[in-house]
Amino acid sequence: MALTLPRIGGRTLETAVTQPQNARSGNKKETLNQRMLDNVRKHWALYILALPGVLWFLVFRYVPVFGSLIAFQDYQIFNGFWKSPWVGFKHFEFIFSYPEFLSILRNTLLIALYQLVFGFPAPLVLALLLNEAKQKFFKRTVQTFFYLPHFLSWVIIGGIMFEVLSTHGVMNKLVTLFGGDPILFMQKEQYYRTIVTVSSIWKEVGWNAIIYLAALTGINPNLYEAATVDGAGKWRQLFSITLPSLAPTIMILFLIKIGNFMELGFEQSYVLLTPMTFSVGDILDTYVFRSGVQEGNYSVTTAIGLFKSLVGFILLWGANLLSKRTTGQGLF
Repeated sequence: MALTLPRIGGRTLETAVTQPQNARSGNKKETLNQRMLDNVRKHWALYILALPGVLWFLVFRYVPVFGSLIAFQDYQIFNGFWKSPWVGFKHFEFIFSYPEFLSILRNTLLIALYQLVFGFPAPLVLALLLNEAKQKFFKRTVQTFFYLPHFLSWVIIGGIMFEVLSTHGVMNKLVTLFGGDPILFMQKEQYYRTIVTVSSIWKEVGWNAIIYLAALTGINPNLYEAATVDGAGKWRQLFSITLPSLAPTIMILFLIKIGNFMELGFEQSYVLLTPMTFSVGDILDTYVFRSGVQEGNYSVTTAIGLFKSLVGFILLWGANLLSKRTTGQGLF
């Protein structure tokens, strides 16, 4: 026997209940749309100022994502995107079966790990030291010295490194001063990863320290005054006030660094790489340049790019989950 719902004013009970709900949801959507339009009309100048940045992201960040599909094609430049044949995971299988892929991947991971372990804390340490400097002239001089390399290209930085580490450079003069023989630093495999890490830190440490300096200015000075009254020294204030206050900033920057873990940068590696250090300095970025630009294997290099993005996403997701569980904050 079928169940008949009671009727209210010529309508069933179900219709009488659902129609007001649909009406309320429709009113909410209309209200939200109206608020958005009002906000655009009110702040139209700000939206116009933001338009170039939005267009830049759309053109150079989002539109190229569709080009990642050529990783699943046997892409031929004259056939174009739509006429190139689909090959599935053929290029991914080629990458993982490539004899030198493990060596290239190992070099990439080791250099990325060195830059994470030694490069990530460097801006924080510099910001803490600059924050304790009392003489303005000394502080500004040191800031300029560390900020300047950020505005130099890797070609200039590489030339400076080659000059400093040459047989007649500053480093070898110090070596000979202490009775040692000149060392070919740029031709020795055991020094290459250290040189890459140190040059990367030197170039970016001052620029990245700006964020920490800005965060330090936001700490309430009354906390330090109260700690001083209670007898806390500089080290106790550092670990009890400064670092806990900087924890959200540190975690956000750490998550960004983890997301770009395998993005070492082609320019740095290509400039500092020599034939003698090729076995320890050949990374995914330099391989992509050789295979993609010089040999025209666009599908293979796109597959490598997707692989790097996947690894970065997994690391970012895991680090973000850990951050939420430990600090209660994350990127998403």
